[in-house]
Amino acid sequence: MPRETGLVERLRLRLLSYNIQSGLSTRRYSDYVTRSWKHLLPVPSRMNNLDGIASMLSDFDIVGLQEVDTGSLRSGFVDQAAYLASRGGFPFVHDQTNRRIGMISQHSNALLSRFRPSAIDEHRLPGLIPGRGVLAVRYGSGEDALHVFILHMALGRRGRVQQFDFLIRLIGAHRHVIVMGDLNCRVDSPELLALLAATGLSEPAPDLHTFPSWSPKRQLDHILVSPSIEVEHVEVLQHTFSDHRPLAMRVALPRRSVFGAVSTYQ
Repeated sequence: MPRETGLVERLRLRLLSYNIQSGLSTRRYSDYVTRSWKHLLPVPSRMNNLDGIASMLSDFDIVGLQEVDTGSLRSGFVDQAAYLASRGGFPFVHDQTNRRIGMISQHSNALLSRFRPSAIDEHRLPGLIPGRGVLAVRYGSGEDALHVFILHMALGRRGRVQQFDFLIRLIGAHRHVIVMGDLNCRVDSPELLALLAATGLSEPAPDLHTFPSWSPKRQLDHILVSPSIEVEHVEVLQHTFSDHRPLAMRVALPRRSVFGAVSTYQ
């Protein structure tokens, strides 16, 4: 007699969080000065870099991107979120542009997904300097829904404290939560510890360094998960397409918690 697995079978998801620096690679700190013009003007190497990123992303199910340019002068008016989704084979893409500097740049967060989200909300993060945001993505419905938050936190601690407080309110009492992004702080920073204490989220691998990409010494990029989500594997990928390295995670969760998303997989 076959074993019944309907309510206990675990759905595995491959997650990736990546700050892509608008498709620019950086090899040393001096590049921020000597190659600063590349943050304002289009260069052919940016598209080659995006193709490499797209190839790498194709191994994942849900991708959270930061510092994506969604179609300005510096990107050659290419919507990088749409381009990466197309090249990586993702049927669902959503971007949130948080900072526009005329025609020069469009600073954005983006979701690339192989599952159809049930809902996506865009929120502006508080702070002294505007231009930060969080994508709140829901898969499924009711108390068993999976909630994914993609964000890029402020550089200054005062701003991050306000932003983490805002995120705590967004998470509320949700049972199945994934937070992914460039949080611009270590896991032992007071503001991140406050988030973990208030929400019950955890940092499964607190010693993985993602910045700078050419010699990682700082843990700025994180994927945080609820206790209901089983983490099977975490690693920093050895790609240097940006000034950050990508953070990858494989998780398992009860199939019923994202059943609505599974039913619309493409």
